[in-house]
Amino acid sequence: MGCRGIALDCLKAFCNDVSGELNGMITSSERSSGTANNQLRRELNSLDGISIVVGTVIGSAIFLIPGTIAEAGSTGMVFSVWIVGGLLSLCGALSLAELGAMFPKAGGLYVYLREAYGSVPAFLYGWGLLSMVHTGSIAALAVGFSIYFRRLFPTSLVSPSAVAAICIGGLTLVNCLGLRAGRIVQNVLSVTKLGGIATMIVLLFARGDRSGSLPPHTKTIPFSWVAVGGALVAVLWAYEGWHVLSFAAGEMKNARIDLPRSLAIGTVILMVVYLLANASYYRALAPDEIRSSTAVAALAVEKCYGTGAGNLLSGLILISILGALNGLVLTGPRVYYAMAQEQNFLSVFAATDAKHHVPVWGLVVQGVWGLLLSSTGTYQELITGVILIGWLFYGLAALGVIVLRRRRPELERPYTVPGYPIVPLLFAAAALATAASAVGNYPLRSLLGIAIVLAGIPLYFILGKRQQRTRTEACESNS
Repeated sequence: MGCRGIALDCLKAFCNDVSGELNGMITSSERSSGTANNQLRRELNSLDGISIVVGTVIGSAIFLIPGTIAEAGSTGMVFSVWIVGGLLSLCGALSLAELGAMFPKAGGLYVYLREAYGSVPAFLYGWGLLSMVHTGSIAALAVGFSIYFRRLFPTSLVSPSAVAAICIGGLTLVNCLGLRAGRIVQNVLSVTKLGGIATMIVLLFARGDRSGSLPPHTKTIPFSWVAVGGALVAVLWAYEGWHVLSFAAGEMKNARIDLPRSLAIGTVILMVVYLLANASYYRALAPDEIRSSTAVAALAVEKCYGTGAGNLLSGLILISILGALNGLVLTGPRVYYAMAQEQNFLSVFAATDAKHHVPVWGLVVQGVWGLLLSSTGTYQELITGVILIGWLFYGLAALGVIVLRRRRPELERPYTVPGYPIVPLLFAAAALATAASAVGNYPLRSLLGIAIVLAGIPLYFILGKRQQRTRTEACESNS
């Protein structure tokens, strides 16, 4: 027997062993893709969807990167960049809204890419999501959480890696307890972080008015398209993450209506929050101070209210990161579930817990891999590969609106993106520019990310042949 045959038999044996271990969790009938018992429960409403969008997107960026954005030039230019980035993100959200209303299933972008381009690009997206993009984002946020945790609670008793592991493991466990537990945690964290950010904004505006602490603008930044472009890429990264709601479309009560509504309203809320937060920073700090800081929010709060207030801000950042992390942990396994339901991935990922009806094995594998990634790289190293691969697929998904309108005009479209085809084209161009920026800034890391995704090609064909053999054996046994 050749090496490939041995590999196939080993893979089949692995799947059979794992499936056997699930007997206590699911019955044999529940393993089939068509049974109701193995389906996800539709429990999410539009408010839950908005919470996932806002809670997942707002992590640490709004507290840290305004100094980078300030390099775009004048204050007016800075706010223009934030507005343009928000509008481009809204273009992407509206594009996904059309696709999500057409295909209200679990899996989101995976489903849209498969419908528009076929199973291979869709599989590579799902594989990239599990191997690097989604799990890498989880790992990066956990590393960021450990950094701020150690700042707020300096202790040698718990290592940064242990903090990251507890963070990922805890949220994975919560989401294994059911969608209700996951969405309650998400809603609480989202409301808490929005309340905290609103309080910070009000306090900075109030102290800025009273203290007159706005020195005159002393340094003129010459206009530069390069600086504006770099700032726009950073802004798009700050808005990144709204797409994960599409992964959970199969659990929305009325996805054809609630998904477009949640994406649109959630993205608008993000724009308002980001603009008000930046306005409060410029209320408390001079533009030169903002440009020279890598932690603008902390600088503004400490300048207005003292160093003790900086600890409160660190607590707010921890809550914000936790909300983003929970949103990622909750949504990712829905993609692997959708792939396995269509027999395009290991069947174990299609298994749902008999009591809670969540893709428990997807949650566990995602959590373990995210934990390993968090222990092997820095925040910047982890996020670089995410930016390149993630944004390439985001752009392809937006273009899928155009592809499907031409190839399959007969499909029902409960929602159509306004400004077609300009809106999806604008977002696709922005996504391509963001990916190109990642390649230009970090070529080696970007090439590694591409190599990891392309490594999914042989896996796709191995799994395909295994599925073909399974179907053949099933036909022979029935004949």
